Amino acid sequence: MKVVTAEAMRDAERLTIEKFGISGLTLMEAAGKSCSDLILADFGQGKKASVAVIAGKGNNGGDGYVIARSLQQHGWEVKTYIVARRTDIAGDAAVNLALLDESSLFFCPEPGELSCYANELAGADLIVDALFGTGLNTSVRAVHAEAIELINSSGRPVVAVDIPSGLDATSGRVLGVAVKASLTVAFAFAKVGHLLYPGAEYCGCLKIAEIGFPNEVLSGTVGYEFLDSETIGPLLRKRERGAHKGDYGHCLILAGSTGKSGSAVLAANSAVRTGSGLVTLAVPGALNGIVEIKTTEAMTLPLDDEGRGFVDERVFAEILKASVGKSVLALGPGVSWRPGTASLIRRLVSEIALPMVIDADGLNALSEDVSVLLRKKSDSVILTPHPGEMSRLSGLSIAEIERDRIAIARDFAQKYHVYLVLKGARTIISTPEGGVAINGSGNPGMASGGMGDVLTGIVASLVGQGYSADKACKIGVFLHGKAADLVAADSGEIGITASDVQERLPFAMKKLMEI
Repeated sequence: MKVVTAEAMRDAERLTIEKFGISGLTLMEAAGKSCSDLILADFGQGKKASVAVIAGKGNNGGDGYVIARSLQQHGWEVKTYIVARRTDIAGDAAVNLALLDESSLFFCPEPGELSCYANELAGADLIVDALFGTGLNTSVRAVHAEAIELINSSGRPVVAVDIPSGLDATSGRVLGVAVKASLTVAFAFAKVGHLLYPGAEYCGCLKIAEIGFPNEVLSGTVGYEFLDSETIGPLLRKRERGAHKGDYGHCLILAGSTGKSGSAVLAANSAVRTGSGLVTLAVPGALNGIVEIKTTEAMTLPLDDEGRGFVDERVFAEILKASVGKSVLALGPGVSWRPGTASLIRRLVSEIALPMVIDADGLNALSEDVSVLLRKKSDSVILTPHPGEMSRLSGLSIAEIERDRIAIARDFAQKYHVYLVLKGARTIISTPEGGVAINGSGNPGMASGGMGDVLTGIVASLVGQGYSADKACKIGVFLHGKAADLVAADSGEIGITASDVQERLPFAMKKLMEI
Protein backbone atom coordinates (compact mmCIF):
# COMPACT_ATOMS: atom_id res chain seq x y z
CA MET A 1 0.00 0.00 0.00
CA LYS A 2 1.33 3.42 -0.95
CA VAL A 3 1.56 6.01 1.82
CA VAL A 4 2.02 9.72 1.11
CA THR A 5 2.84 12.94 2.87
CA ALA A 6 0.50 15.90 3.07
CA GLU A 7 2.60 17.68 0.46
CA ALA A 8 2.39 14.75 -1.96
CA MET A 9 -1.39 14.65 -1.51
CA ARG A 10 -1.65 18.35 -2.33
CA ASP A 11 0.47 17.83 -5.44
CA ALA A 12 -1.74 14.92 -6.54
CA GLU A 13 -4.89 16.98 -6.11
CA ARG A 14 -3.41 19.94 -7.95
CA LEU A 15 -2.29 17.72 -10.85
CA THR A 16 -5.74 16.15 -11.05
CA ILE A 17 -7.36 19.57 -11.32
CA GLU A 18 -4.84 21.33 -13.57
CA LYS A 19 -3.77 18.55 -15.96
CA PHE A 20 -6.87 16.39 -16.13
CA GLY A 21 -9.52 19.09 -15.74
CA ILE A 22 -11.35 17.44 -12.85
CA SER A 23 -12.69 20.27 -10.73
CA GLY A 24 -12.18 20.65 -7.01
CA LEU A 25 -15.95 20.64 -6.63
CA THR A 26 -16.14 17.25 -8.35
CA LEU A 27 -13.41 15.84 -6.10
CA MET A 28 -15.18 17.21 -3.01
CA GLU A 29 -18.44 15.60 -4.07
CA ALA A 30 -16.70 12.26 -4.65
CA ALA A 31 -14.89 12.45 -1.32
CA GLY A 32 -18.03 13.25 0.63
CA LYS A 33 -20.10 10.60 -1.12
CA SER A 34 -17.48 7.91 -0.64
CA CYS A 35 -17.30 8.74 3.04
CA SER A 36 -21.05 8.72 3.48
CA ASP A 37 -21.25 5.35 1.69
CA LEU A 38 -18.82 3.87 4.21
CA ILE A 39 -20.79 5.41 7.07
CA LEU A 40 -23.98 3.87 5.77
CA ALA A 41 -22.29 0.49 5.40
CA ASP A 42 -20.60 0.51 8.82
CA PHE A 43 -23.15 2.31 10.99
CA GLY A 44 -26.48 2.07 9.15
CA GLN A 45 -27.39 -1.47 10.20
CA GLY A 46 -30.75 -1.13 8.47
CA LYS A 47 -31.89 1.85 10.53
CA LYS A 48 -31.94 5.61 10.24
CA ALA A 49 -29.47 7.28 12.59
CA SER A 50 -28.82 10.72 14.00
CA VAL A 51 -25.52 12.32 13.07
CA ALA A 52 -23.68 15.41 14.25
CA VAL A 53 -21.22 16.77 11.67
CA ILE A 54 -18.59 19.05 13.21
CA ALA A 55 -17.16 21.07 10.32
CA GLY A 56 -14.54 23.72 9.74
CA LYS A 57 -14.34 26.45 7.15
CA GLY A 58 -12.00 24.80 4.66
CA ASN A 59 -12.24 21.96 2.17
CA ASN A 60 -12.42 19.34 4.92
CA GLY A 61 -15.50 21.16 6.14
CA GLY A 62 -16.78 21.10 2.56
CA ASP A 63 -16.39 17.32 2.52
CA GLY A 64 -18.43 17.32 5.72
CA TYR A 65 -21.23 19.32 4.08
CA VAL A 66 -21.41 16.77 1.26
CA ILE A 67 -21.56 13.96 3.84
CA ALA A 68 -24.35 15.75 5.69
CA ARG A 69 -26.37 16.20 2.50
CA SER A 70 -25.84 12.60 1.39
CA LEU A 71 -26.89 11.16 4.74
CA GLN A 72 -29.94 13.43 4.84
CA GLN A 73 -30.93 12.10 1.42
CA HIS A 74 -30.86 8.61 2.94
CA GLY A 75 -33.30 9.71 5.62
CA TRP A 76 -30.82 10.21 8.43
CA GLU A 77 -31.26 13.05 10.90
CA VAL A 78 -28.19 15.27 10.46
CA LYS A 79 -27.21 18.46 12.23
CA THR A 80 -24.11 20.32 11.11
CA TYR A 81 -22.17 22.40 13.64
CA ILE A 82 -19.81 24.79 11.89
CA VAL A 83 -16.86 26.13 13.88
CA ALA A 84 -16.64 29.28 11.81
CA ARG A 85 -18.70 32.24 10.62
CA ARG A 86 -20.66 31.88 7.43
CA THR A 87 -18.60 34.67 5.90
CA ASP A 88 -15.41 32.65 6.56
CA ILE A 89 -16.51 29.92 4.15
CA ALA A 90 -15.63 30.32 0.48
CA GLY A 91 -15.00 28.40 -2.73
CA ASP A 92 -16.17 24.82 -3.16
CA ALA A 93 -17.02 24.52 0.53
CA ALA A 94 -19.41 27.49 0.26
CA VAL A 95 -21.12 25.87 -2.74
CA ASN A 96 -21.86 22.72 -0.74
CA LEU A 97 -22.85 24.65 2.37
CA ALA A 98 -25.53 26.43 0.34
CA LEU A 99 -27.09 23.05 -0.56
CA LEU A 100 -27.89 22.20 3.07
CA ASP A 101 -31.14 22.92 4.86
CA GLU A 102 -30.65 26.08 6.90
CA SER A 103 -32.55 24.60 9.83
CA SER A 104 -29.88 21.92 10.23
CA LEU A 105 -26.98 24.39 10.43
CA PHE A 106 -25.49 25.81 13.64
CA PHE A 107 -22.66 28.34 13.43
CA CYS A 108 -20.38 28.30 16.48
CA PRO A 109 -17.38 30.54 15.79
CA GLU A 110 -16.74 31.71 19.34
CA PRO A 111 -15.44 29.81 22.40
CA GLY A 112 -18.28 28.36 24.44
CA GLU A 113 -20.85 28.38 21.63
CA LEU A 114 -20.38 24.74 20.58
CA SER A 115 -20.40 23.70 24.25
CA CYS A 116 -24.05 24.74 24.36
CA TYR A 117 -24.76 21.73 22.14
CA ALA A 118 -22.82 19.19 24.23
CA ASN A 119 -26.00 17.28 25.09
CA GLU A 120 -26.96 17.06 21.42
CA LEU A 121 -23.51 15.70 20.55
CA ALA A 122 -23.70 13.11 23.32
CA GLY A 123 -27.16 12.10 22.12
CA ALA A 124 -26.20 11.55 18.50
CA ASP A 125 -25.64 8.05 17.18
CA LEU A 126 -22.52 9.20 15.36
CA ILE A 127 -20.22 12.21 15.10
CA VAL A 128 -18.44 13.13 11.88
CA ASP A 129 -15.19 15.05 12.34
CA ALA A 130 -14.70 17.43 9.40
CA LEU A 131 -12.80 20.19 11.18
CA PHE A 132 -9.32 19.98 9.69
CA GLY A 133 -7.83 18.00 6.83
CA THR A 134 -4.30 17.01 5.95
CA GLY A 135 -3.10 20.60 5.62
CA LEU A 136 -3.02 21.31 9.35
CA ASN A 137 0.52 22.10 10.54
CA THR A 138 0.09 24.33 13.60
CA SER A 139 -1.16 23.64 17.10
CA VAL A 140 -4.92 23.54 17.60
CA ARG A 141 -6.12 26.27 19.94
CA ALA A 142 -9.13 28.11 21.28
CA VAL A 143 -12.50 27.21 19.77
CA HIS A 144 -11.09 24.39 17.66
CA ALA A 145 -9.43 22.77 20.66
CA GLU A 146 -12.73 23.08 22.48
CA ALA A 147 -14.52 21.37 19.58
CA ILE A 148 -12.09 18.45 19.60
CA GLU A 149 -12.41 18.04 23.35
CA LEU A 150 -16.21 18.01 23.03
CA ILE A 151 -16.01 15.34 20.34
CA ASN A 152 -13.72 13.19 22.44
CA SER A 153 -15.81 13.58 25.59
CA SER A 154 -19.11 12.80 23.84
CA GLY A 155 -18.72 9.05 24.20
CA ARG A 156 -20.07 8.57 20.68
CA PRO A 157 -18.46 6.75 17.71
CA VAL A 158 -16.51 9.20 15.57
CA VAL A 159 -15.77 9.08 11.84
CA ALA A 160 -12.83 11.27 10.85
CA VAL A 161 -12.89 12.74 7.36
CA ASP A 162 -9.47 12.07 5.73
CA ILE A 163 -7.57 12.36 9.04
CA PRO A 164 -8.54 12.94 12.68
CA SER A 165 -8.46 16.68 13.29
CA GLY A 166 -5.39 17.71 15.22
CA LEU A 167 -2.96 15.22 13.66
CA ASP A 168 -0.03 16.20 11.49
CA ALA A 169 -0.64 14.19 8.31
CA THR A 170 3.07 13.83 7.56
CA SER A 171 4.51 12.96 10.97
CA GLY A 172 1.60 11.60 13.01
CA ARG A 173 2.33 14.16 15.75
CA VAL A 174 -0.56 15.46 17.83
CA LEU A 175 -0.76 19.21 17.32
CA GLY A 176 -1.93 20.08 20.81
CA VAL A 177 -5.09 17.96 20.88
CA ALA A 178 -6.57 15.51 18.37
CA VAL A 179 -9.80 13.66 17.70
CA LYS A 180 -9.91 10.00 18.74
CA ALA A 181 -11.74 8.39 15.82
CA SER A 182 -13.49 5.04 15.58
CA LEU A 183 -13.14 5.09 11.79
CA THR A 184 -10.96 7.23 9.55
CA VAL A 185 -11.81 7.48 5.86
CA ALA A 186 -8.67 8.55 3.99
CA PHE A 187 -9.03 9.88 0.47
CA ALA A 188 -7.00 8.32 -2.39
CA PHE A 189 -4.01 7.36 -0.22
CA ALA A 190 -3.18 6.57 3.37
CA LYS A 191 -1.11 9.38 4.83
CA VAL A 192 2.07 8.87 6.82
CA GLY A 193 0.38 10.40 9.86
CA HIS A 194 -2.25 7.66 9.82
CA LEU A 195 0.42 5.01 10.32
CA LEU A 196 3.18 6.48 12.45
CA TYR A 197 2.68 6.76 16.19
CA PRO A 198 1.14 8.47 18.00
CA GLY A 199 -1.16 9.25 15.06
CA ALA A 200 -1.99 5.60 14.43
CA GLU A 201 -3.61 5.40 17.87
CA TYR A 202 -6.08 8.16 16.94
CA CYS A 203 -7.35 6.77 13.63
CA GLY A 204 -9.31 3.70 14.72
CA CYS A 205 -10.08 1.55 11.69
CA LEU A 206 -8.47 3.09 8.60
CA LYS A 207 -10.20 2.78 5.23
CA ILE A 208 -9.11 4.22 1.90
CA ALA A 209 -11.74 5.75 -0.39
CA GLU A 210 -11.31 6.41 -4.11
CA ILE A 211 -12.25 9.95 -5.10
CA GLY A 212 -11.58 9.96 -8.84
CA PHE A 213 -7.85 10.59 -9.20
CA PRO A 214 -6.73 9.36 -12.64
CA ASN A 215 -4.51 6.27 -12.71
CA GLU A 216 -1.58 8.37 -13.88
CA VAL A 217 -1.86 10.46 -10.73
CA LEU A 218 -2.28 7.46 -8.46
CA SER A 219 0.77 5.68 -9.88
CA GLY A 220 2.92 8.78 -10.28
CA THR A 221 2.46 10.27 -6.82
CA VAL A 222 5.62 9.93 -4.77
CA GLY A 223 5.10 7.91 -1.61
CA TYR A 224 6.37 5.27 0.76
CA GLU A 225 5.52 1.59 1.00
CA PHE A 226 3.47 0.28 3.90
CA LEU A 227 4.26 -3.35 4.68
CA ASP A 228 1.36 -5.67 5.42
CA SER A 229 0.66 -9.36 4.93
CA GLU A 230 -0.56 -8.84 1.36
CA THR A 231 2.70 -7.05 0.51
CA ILE A 232 5.06 -9.53 2.16
CA GLY A 233 3.39 -12.87 1.46
CA PRO A 234 4.14 -12.90 -2.29
CA LEU A 235 7.82 -12.10 -1.65
CA LEU A 236 8.43 -15.36 0.20
CA ARG A 237 9.75 -18.21 -1.95
CA LYS A 238 8.48 -21.75 -1.63
CA ARG A 239 11.04 -24.55 -1.39
CA GLU A 240 11.78 -26.89 -4.23
CA ARG A 241 10.97 -30.53 -3.48
CA GLY A 242 14.53 -31.57 -4.31
CA ALA A 243 16.23 -28.86 -2.25
CA HIS A 244 19.11 -29.49 0.16
CA LYS A 245 20.78 -27.42 2.87
CA GLY A 246 23.35 -26.04 0.46
CA ASP A 247 20.59 -24.22 -1.38
CA TYR A 248 19.69 -22.01 1.58
CA GLY A 249 22.88 -20.28 2.51
CA HIS A 250 25.48 -20.45 5.25
CA CYS A 251 25.33 -17.65 7.82
CA LEU A 252 28.40 -16.64 9.80
CA ILE A 253 27.48 -14.75 12.97
CA LEU A 254 30.01 -13.03 15.22
CA ALA A 255 28.33 -12.48 18.56
CA GLY A 256 28.54 -12.80 22.32
CA SER A 257 30.79 -11.92 25.23
CA THR A 258 30.75 -12.71 28.93
CA GLY A 259 27.29 -11.91 30.26
CA LYS A 260 25.82 -11.67 26.76
CA SER A 261 25.92 -15.22 25.46
CA GLY A 262 22.15 -15.09 25.13
CA SER A 263 22.43 -12.50 22.35
CA ALA A 264 24.59 -14.87 20.32
CA VAL A 265 22.26 -17.81 20.90
CA LEU A 266 19.14 -15.84 19.94
CA ALA A 267 20.71 -14.58 16.70
CA ALA A 268 21.92 -18.04 15.67
CA ASN A 269 18.73 -19.88 16.55
CA SER A 270 16.62 -17.25 14.78
CA ALA A 271 18.66 -17.71 11.62
CA VAL A 272 17.96 -21.45 11.86
CA ARG A 273 14.24 -20.87 12.45
CA THR A 274 14.06 -18.54 9.43
CA GLY A 275 15.33 -21.29 7.16
CA SER A 276 19.11 -21.01 6.84
CA GLY A 277 20.71 -24.13 5.43
CA LEU A 278 23.70 -23.77 7.74
CA VAL A 279 24.63 -21.42 10.57
CA THR A 280 28.05 -20.98 12.13
CA LEU A 281 28.20 -18.96 15.34
CA ALA A 282 31.61 -17.46 16.07
CA VAL A 283 32.00 -16.71 19.79
CA PRO A 284 34.77 -16.08 22.31
CA GLY A 285 36.26 -19.43 23.20
CA ALA A 286 35.41 -19.02 26.88
CA LEU A 287 31.70 -19.04 25.98
CA ASN A 288 31.76 -21.96 23.58
CA GLY A 289 30.67 -24.62 26.07
CA ILE A 290 27.49 -22.87 27.15
CA VAL A 291 26.71 -21.71 23.60
CA GLU A 292 26.97 -25.24 22.21
CA ILE A 293 24.42 -26.45 24.74
CA LYS A 294 21.92 -23.77 23.65
CA THR A 295 22.42 -24.06 19.88
CA THR A 296 21.73 -27.63 18.89
CA GLU A 297 21.33 -26.98 15.17
CA ALA A 298 23.92 -24.23 14.68
CA MET A 299 27.63 -24.96 14.52
CA THR A 300 29.99 -22.98 16.73
CA LEU A 301 33.41 -21.54 16.05
CA PRO A 302 35.33 -20.86 19.29
CA LEU A 303 37.62 -17.88 18.76
CA ASP A 304 40.88 -17.48 20.65
CA ASP A 305 40.05 -15.06 23.46
CA GLU A 306 42.73 -16.18 25.96
CA GLY A 307 39.93 -16.93 28.42
CA ARG A 308 38.78 -13.31 28.63
CA GLY A 309 35.23 -13.79 27.29
CA PHE A 310 35.54 -11.23 24.50
CA VAL A 311 37.43 -10.91 21.22
CA ASP A 312 39.57 -8.23 19.61
CA GLU A 313 41.60 -7.68 16.44
CA ARG A 314 43.79 -10.69 17.18
CA VAL A 315 41.01 -12.97 15.84
CA PHE A 316 40.65 -11.09 12.54
CA ALA A 317 42.51 -13.77 10.59
CA GLU A 318 40.31 -16.51 12.10
CA ILE A 319 37.15 -14.72 11.06
CA LEU A 320 38.53 -13.92 7.61
CA LYS A 321 39.29 -17.59 7.08
CA ALA A 322 35.87 -18.62 8.40
CA SER A 323 34.15 -16.18 6.02
CA VAL A 324 35.30 -18.11 2.96
CA GLY A 325 32.32 -19.87 1.41
CA LYS A 326 29.78 -18.14 3.64
CA SER A 327 26.74 -16.30 2.30
CA VAL A 328 26.47 -13.48 4.84
CA LEU A 329 28.22 -12.11 7.90
CA ALA A 330 26.23 -10.82 10.90
CA LEU A 331 28.12 -8.69 13.41
CA GLY A 332 27.42 -7.31 16.82
CA PRO A 333 24.87 -8.99 19.09
CA GLY A 334 26.42 -8.98 22.54
CA VAL A 335 30.06 -8.69 21.41
CA SER A 336 30.72 -5.85 23.93
CA TRP A 337 31.88 -2.31 23.33
CA ARG A 338 35.48 -2.76 24.39
CA PRO A 339 38.04 -0.79 22.35
CA GLY A 340 39.68 -3.90 20.88
CA THR A 341 36.33 -5.42 19.94
CA ALA A 342 35.19 -2.18 18.34
CA SER A 343 38.41 -2.02 16.30
CA LEU A 344 37.80 -5.58 15.12
CA ILE A 345 34.28 -4.73 13.94
CA ARG A 346 35.47 -1.71 11.97
CA ARG A 347 38.26 -3.71 10.36
CA LEU A 348 35.84 -6.45 9.33
CA VAL A 349 33.57 -3.86 7.73
CA SER A 350 36.44 -2.31 5.80
CA GLU A 351 38.04 -5.58 4.62
CA ILE A 352 35.38 -8.28 4.12
CA ALA A 353 33.20 -8.23 1.00
CA LEU A 354 30.39 -10.49 2.22
CA PRO A 355 26.90 -9.03 2.64
CA MET A 356 26.65 -7.84 6.25
CA VAL A 357 24.01 -7.32 8.91
CA ILE A 358 25.24 -5.14 11.78
CA ASP A 359 23.42 -4.59 15.08
CA ALA A 360 23.92 -3.73 18.75
CA ASP A 361 27.58 -3.45 19.78
CA GLY A 362 28.52 -3.63 16.12
CA LEU A 363 26.67 -0.35 15.63
CA ASN A 364 28.30 1.12 18.72
CA ALA A 365 31.67 0.28 17.20
CA LEU A 366 30.74 2.06 13.99
CA SER A 367 29.53 5.11 15.90
CA GLU A 368 33.12 5.78 17.02
CA ASP A 369 34.14 6.23 13.37
CA VAL A 370 31.08 6.17 11.14
CA SER A 371 33.23 7.11 8.15
CA VAL A 372 34.31 3.46 7.97
CA LEU A 373 30.99 2.90 6.18
CA LEU A 374 32.33 4.98 3.30
CA ARG A 375 35.31 2.61 3.08
CA LYS A 376 33.33 -0.63 3.39
CA LYS A 377 34.24 -3.46 1.05
CA SER A 378 30.78 -5.03 0.92
CA ASP A 379 28.21 -3.77 -1.57
CA SER A 380 25.40 -4.74 0.78
CA VAL A 381 25.50 -3.60 4.41
CA ILE A 382 22.37 -3.59 6.57
CA LEU A 383 22.29 -1.63 9.84
CA THR A 384 19.49 -2.27 12.37
CA PRO A 385 19.67 0.45 15.06
CA HIS A 386 17.14 1.32 17.72
CA PRO A 387 16.79 5.10 18.38
CA GLY A 388 19.59 5.14 20.96
CA GLU A 389 22.02 3.48 18.57
CA MET A 390 20.82 5.74 15.78
CA SER A 391 21.57 8.72 17.99
CA ARG A 392 25.15 7.56 18.43
CA LEU A 393 25.55 6.88 14.70
CA SER A 394 24.08 10.17 13.56
CA GLY A 395 25.05 12.56 16.35
CA LEU A 396 21.42 13.58 16.70
CA SER A 397 19.40 13.38 19.89
CA ILE A 398 16.79 10.66 20.31
CA ALA A 399 14.13 13.39 20.41
CA GLU A 400 15.31 14.75 17.05
CA ILE A 401 15.24 11.27 15.55
CA GLU A 402 11.77 10.50 16.86
CA ARG A 403 10.41 13.77 15.47
CA ASP A 404 11.28 12.78 11.90
CA ARG A 405 12.17 9.09 11.75
CA ILE A 406 11.65 8.77 8.02
CA ALA A 407 13.88 11.67 6.97
CA ILE A 408 16.64 10.73 9.42
CA ALA A 409 16.71 7.10 8.27
CA ARG A 410 16.47 7.98 4.57
CA ASP A 411 19.22 10.60 4.68
CA PHE A 412 21.63 8.34 6.59
CA ALA A 413 21.02 5.41 4.23
CA GLN A 414 21.71 7.57 1.20
CA LYS A 415 24.76 9.29 2.67
CA TYR A 416 26.52 6.06 3.65
CA HIS A 417 25.02 3.84 0.95
CA VAL A 418 23.60 1.31 3.41
CA TYR A 419 20.25 -0.29 4.14
CA LEU A 420 18.99 1.17 7.39
CA VAL A 421 16.36 -0.46 9.59
CA LEU A 422 15.35 2.10 12.23
CA LYS A 423 13.59 -0.02 14.81
CA GLY A 424 10.62 0.98 16.94
CA ALA A 425 6.84 1.10 16.69
CA ARG A 426 6.43 1.29 12.89
CA THR A 427 10.01 0.38 12.02
CA ILE A 428 11.39 2.39 9.07
CA ILE A 429 13.39 0.68 6.32
CA SER A 430 15.49 2.92 4.08
CA THR A 431 17.59 1.99 1.06
CA PRO A 432 20.73 3.55 -0.45
CA GLU A 433 18.58 4.84 -3.33
CA GLY A 434 16.24 6.73 -0.99
CA GLY A 435 13.39 4.21 -0.89
CA VAL A 436 11.37 4.04 2.31
CA ALA A 437 9.07 1.35 3.72
CA ILE A 438 7.04 1.46 6.94
CA ASN A 439 6.42 -1.77 8.81
CA GLY A 440 2.87 -2.64 9.78
CA SER A 441 3.40 -5.65 12.07
CA GLY A 442 4.35 -6.00 15.73
CA ASN A 443 3.01 -4.99 19.13
CA PRO A 444 4.16 -3.44 22.43
CA GLY A 445 4.99 -6.88 23.81
CA MET A 446 8.17 -6.70 21.73
CA ALA A 447 9.57 -4.11 24.14
CA SER A 448 11.77 -6.67 25.87
CA GLY A 449 15.39 -7.77 25.76
CA GLY A 450 16.69 -9.88 22.91
CA MET A 451 14.21 -8.86 20.23
CA GLY A 452 16.92 -7.11 18.22
CA ASP A 453 19.09 -10.22 18.31
CA VAL A 454 16.22 -12.21 16.84
CA LEU A 455 15.83 -9.66 14.04
CA THR A 456 19.55 -9.84 13.26
CA GLY A 457 19.30 -13.59 12.81
CA ILE A 458 16.17 -13.31 10.68
CA VAL A 459 17.57 -10.70 8.28
CA ALA A 460 20.95 -12.45 8.02
CA SER A 461 19.21 -15.73 7.24
CA LEU A 462 17.18 -14.15 4.45
CA VAL A 463 20.22 -12.48 2.91
CA GLY A 464 22.06 -15.79 3.11
CA GLN A 465 19.20 -17.53 1.32
CA GLY A 466 19.62 -15.20 -1.63
CA TYR A 467 16.99 -12.54 -1.02
CA SER A 468 18.12 -9.05 -2.02
CA ALA A 469 19.02 -6.76 0.86
CA ASP A 470 15.89 -4.70 0.22
CA LYS A 471 13.59 -7.72 0.33
CA ALA A 472 15.44 -9.27 3.25
CA CYS A 473 14.88 -6.12 5.30
CA LYS A 474 11.19 -5.86 4.40
CA ILE A 475 10.43 -9.54 4.89
CA GLY A 476 12.59 -9.78 7.99
CA VAL A 477 11.10 -6.82 9.81
CA PHE A 478 7.52 -7.80 8.97
CA LEU A 479 8.10 -11.48 9.79
CA HIS A 480 9.61 -10.52 13.15
CA GLY A 481 6.53 -8.50 14.06
CA LYS A 482 4.14 -11.07 12.63
CA ALA A 483 5.63 -13.80 14.80
CA ALA A 484 5.25 -11.54 17.83
CA ASP A 485 1.63 -10.85 16.86
CA LEU A 486 0.96 -14.59 16.77
CA VAL A 487 2.44 -14.94 20.25
CA ALA A 488 0.33 -12.03 21.51
CA ALA A 489 -2.82 -13.54 20.01
CA ASP A 490 -2.19 -16.69 22.03
CA SER A 491 -0.98 -15.29 25.33
CA GLY A 492 -1.30 -11.50 25.36
CA GLU A 493 1.27 -8.75 24.94
CA ILE A 494 2.74 -8.78 28.44
CA GLY A 495 5.61 -11.14 29.11
CA ILE A 496 6.48 -11.99 25.51
CA THR A 497 10.10 -13.09 25.24
CA ALA A 498 12.48 -13.06 22.31
CA SER A 499 12.57 -16.86 22.46
CA ASP A 500 8.77 -16.94 22.14
CA VAL A 501 9.02 -14.91 18.94
CA GLN A 502 11.87 -17.00 17.61
CA GLU A 503 9.88 -20.20 18.01
CA ARG A 504 6.91 -18.78 16.08
CA LEU A 505 8.93 -17.78 13.01
CA PRO A 506 8.19 -20.91 10.93
CA PHE A 507 4.48 -20.62 11.63
CA ALA A 508 4.50 -16.92 10.76
CA MET A 509 6.14 -17.71 7.42
CA LYS A 510 3.57 -20.42 6.79
CA LYS A 511 0.71 -17.99 7.45
CA LEU A 512 2.22 -15.39 5.11
CA MET A 513 2.81 -17.88 2.31
CA GLU A 514 -0.84 -18.93 2.45
CA ILE A 515 -2.02 -15.44 1.47
